[in-house]
Amino acid sequence: MLLDTASLYFRAYFGVPDSVRAPDGTPVNAVRGLLDFIARLVQDHQPDDLVACMDFDWRPGWRVALIPTYKAHRVAEEAPEGEGVDEEEVPDTLSPQVPVIDAVLDAVGIARVGAAHYEADDVIGTLAGRATGPVDIVTGDRDLFQLVDDGRQARVLYPVKGVGTLQLVDEAHVREKYGVDGPGYADLALLRGDPSDGLPGVPGIGEKTAAKLLAAHGDLAGIMAAVDDPTSKLTPSQRKRLDEARPYVAVAPKVVRVAHDVPLPAFDPALPRRPRDPRVLGALEERWGLGGSLHRLLSTLEG
Repeated sequence: MLLDTASLYFRAYFGVPDSVRAPDGTPVNAVRGLLDFIARLVQDHQPDDLVACMDFDWRPGWRVALIPTYKAHRVAEEAPEGEGVDEEEVPDTLSPQVPVIDAVLDAVGIARVGAAHYEADDVIGTLAGRATGPVDIVTGDRDLFQLVDDGRQARVLYPVKGVGTLQLVDEAHVREKYGVDGPGYADLALLRGDPSDGLPGVPGIGEKTAAKLLAAHGDLAGIMAAVDDPTSKLTPSQRKRLDEARPYVAVAPKVVRVAHDVPLPAFDPALPRRPRDPRVLGALEERWGLGGSLHRLLSTLEG
């Protein structure tokens, strides 16, 4: 089981009231919500291995160099002085909870894996590619539908309400909903664009048109080959729009498709039965008032 950790703690933050606080009054709704999420996922799906995949770089420079608008609207207006990286604009009371989440996961012994210059999506893509058995990817980000592959037993568990209600996304679901297979979802997203990620897409090519073009021509390369083929059945407007979008289409695949070759540190993905560092975990529990959420997780891990 691969967790898109930031996606889940954002959901926890907005789904759990900020009245859930530490003894000193600091909000810990994202921390406790994420712990409850993980406990429920382990209880319901019984994974042998679980990895909390992290965004060590939420807006990698190599992606921005290719498409400067990539996630540009999410950049905080004022990055911390002296730092050469973009800071993601997140709610004021969420940012302080992220280091707590990191510390708690480490003390429990849940593998927390990221890589410099890569997003969690890339870590997930790399680990999913390495897997020799079934893989459940837990994310609220549709971009990862591109990893759905029935042959490799890779599916997405997409939270509809908390993590108690999950949409199981397999190839049949992607085809029914979007008219493409799993790997084709990246080309679909590339063509239609995605304002939430700052991807402009091809003007005039919406989701339904993109799906029809992919069905007719197989993939992005096939579509662009059809642009150069005067006998293809592209409409004049489609041919013109795609032709004008060549500079974007040339670079967008590397931005939209997750990486599968991220260099990752050695780690143990096995779910721990007991906390890795009980002393540190006890101090974190007391400091942040993690109470029932932490106890439920530990009880679930003990089996």
